[in-house]
Amino acid sequence: MGHASGMQRAWSTEATVAALRDDGFVFTAGDRMGAWLGEAAMAHWPAFAASWDDLGPDLFMADGGRYRRRRHAALAADVNGVRRKPHQPHFQSRDYNALNGGVQRWFEPIRPSVTESPILLGLLGLAETAFRAATPAPPQVWHVEVHQFRIEAQAEQAGRPTPEGLHRDGVDWVLVALIGRSNVAEGVTQIADAGGAALDRFTLTNPLDTVLLDDCRVRHGVTPIHRLDRDQAGYRDALVITLARQEPESG
Repeated sequence: MGHASGMQRAWSTEATVAALRDDGFVFTAGDRMGAWLGEAAMAHWPAFAASWDDLGPDLFMADGGRYRRRRHAALAADVNGVRRKPHQPHFQSRDYNALNGGVQRWFEPIRPSVTESPILLGLLGLAETAFRAATPAPPQVWHVEVHQFRIEAQAEQAGRPTPEGLHRDGVDWVLVALIGRSNVAEGVTQIADAGGAALDRFTLTNPLDTVLLDDCRVRHGVTPIHRLDRDQAGYRDALVITLARQEPESG
């Protein structure tokens, strides 16, 4: 699979910012992300990853699917740190999500042990630093939403990580990190420009394989996943963090 120039340069914050400015996205392999987070943070990885076993069903799938589990949290982040906001619904306009947009979607809250994990705080700190540096006149405080996703593939039905297809999230910036995948094929990340022309495609395969996206410039999507062994559970776990200048309009 092809790799854009931004794929090759994510070894430092400076290179990440340069790739975001040049290409609108950048990929970092999981081993490099783990090294950046450090041994002390990565000691929390087993408990952090295990929290994906405790997600509630997404009951807002307009396609009737029951292949997605998730939890959600809203935060505020600035150069001084992070604070959690009161639990709130996730909202996207139908301009950005024609399938599930236009309604307030209430999901079970992410547990404090996850939002306070050194791993999540480390990833959010990296994102805030890189995105702030890549943003002309950045806001003083970002509105942050965090999503834990598990996409399940059934024996007779694929799991769809992005049933809305290639899309923008309606925010400023997006970070997607793979937590793990088990007994599934496909799940290819696709990147396109604002007009839908393909820019790159690659698969998040290893834990902490991460892609950072300029949501104003590029669209992204993930192809459906299929079980390898029809008799065993198959799933793909991902963490999605979005940063926006302000909370979305929900009226």
